Amino acid sequence: MPCTTILVGKKASFDGSTIIARNEDCSTGEFCEKRMSVENAAGKKTYKSVIGHLEVTLPEGGGRYTCMPNADLKEGLWESAGVNARNVAMSATETLTSNERVLAADPLVAYRAAVGKPGEPGYEPERLGGIGEEDMVTLVLPYATSARDGVLRLGALLAEHGTYEMNGIAFSDVDEIWWLETVGGHHWIARRVPDDCYVTMPNQLGLDSFDLDDALGEGREHLCSPDLREFIEDNRLDLSLDGRLNPRDAFGSRSDSDHVYNTPRAWDMQRWLNPSAGPWETAAAHEEFGPESDRLPWCRVPERKVTIEDVKYVLSLHYQGTAYDPYGHIGTPATRGLYRPIGINRNCQLAVLQIRPYVDEQHRALQWIALGSNAFNALVPFFTQVDEVPAYVNSTPKDVTTDSFYWANRLIGAMADASYSACLPHVERYQEKLQSEATRLVHACDAEGGDPSAANQAIADVARKRTDCLLGHVLFARSAEMKNAFSRSDN
Repeated sequence: MPCTTILVGKKASFDGSTIIARNEDCSTGEFCEKRMSVENAAGKKTYKSVIGHLEVTLPEGGGRYTCMPNADLKEGLWESAGVNARNVAMSATETLTSNERVLAADPLVAYRAAVGKPGEPGYEPERLGGIGEEDMVTLVLPYATSARDGVLRLGALLAEHGTYEMNGIAFSDVDEIWWLETVGGHHWIARRVPDDCYVTMPNQLGLDSFDLDDALGEGREHLCSPDLREFIEDNRLDLSLDGRLNPRDAFGSRSDSDHVYNTPRAWDMQRWLNPSAGPWETAAAHEEFGPESDRLPWCRVPERKVTIEDVKYVLSLHYQGTAYDPYGHIGTPATRGLYRPIGINRNCQLAVLQIRPYVDEQHRALQWIALGSNAFNALVPFFTQVDEVPAYVNSTPKDVTTDSFYWANRLIGAMADASYSACLPHVERYQEKLQSEATRLVHACDAEGGDPSAANQAIADVARKRTDCLLGHVLFARSAEMKNAFSRSDN
């Protein structure tokens, strides 16, 4: 699934929280309707995937967790992101790219239907697939006791069942953030995000350094498959000249399509969060600070502490202020739209998972959500230690309706895009008012030790009021620009 991820360590965030966030984007030519839900794995014994046809025995100890599943379950749950009852967060997955050497050494485990019938010439039995984005949150999040434990649980599942796709997965708790990347069908690496850094991840393998000795020893900052050293050596994957493993070179890709589709997104995020590091706008495409640079670091120390608003902004970017902005007037028709935006028409949900150290366990975790295209929507917080969430964010029917937060935002995005200049002031006011009002309700609930469910309903009510208001403004602006308009008064 095409996605974009940002991770913010606790010393890099504005309030000491750990923050993990990811856009989930649907494929070209389709909607992927999303909703927010609360599920409970207690008592569940088995899980069967739709894509891989794999049945997995579930462990004991599963509990309640929030998630962002598909509204249409034809391809499975795809629970995407959430926080469990222990205030452990997980976001899965960022689809990654790999190279032919890795895939030859450890092929992906794709489902294959049976060929023919038993006893017939040429019969081939069904081959089950591994686990993938459809499955990972469901199989890991309800059981994880910490971010590190989430990494190890997923690593064990990958070793046992394999995967049919390359993915990056984020885990966090109040103290740590970990980032795991799959390597081929059964191998994986994971690194702890430095507390004073942020991480930018488009759809390509991101880790640019890795300490195998630590991963296979004490595991303080790195973890990996137990046989990773032998896997690298046996298949001659390490391309370093100095013996310092660079996972991007060893396991990743560096294709022409990466330089158009993936790398520019990391460039745009880092350009915003570290503007003085440049020169960003004047560097040639392949130079160190250019939009196609292979030297953009996996993590950076930001120039200032990163806020929730920053996270929303960078995950909505479409190259504002550059020649590449599809809504801009800089550059040429050839440059505008050259690179894949982060805030794209295919955004289906954004989940920002914030674990706050300064409040009690019941109020500690917030799951901020935005639905539809991020260029035109707003980020809304919800407490996670609840048994259900409001209908406005939970209900996403197949039919388009303004009673659904998802569909209302889809309508706004489609209309506002066509009248960008006229609608942008309304969108900006909507984002400011809704997020500030919702945040005040969070602060009040924190201060009073209030009921998180009641606060969530109040937040949903505000979200609906503000979203309906924006829809009216956008509808009016778009109507005024209809091609059959005529300025002479009919009165």
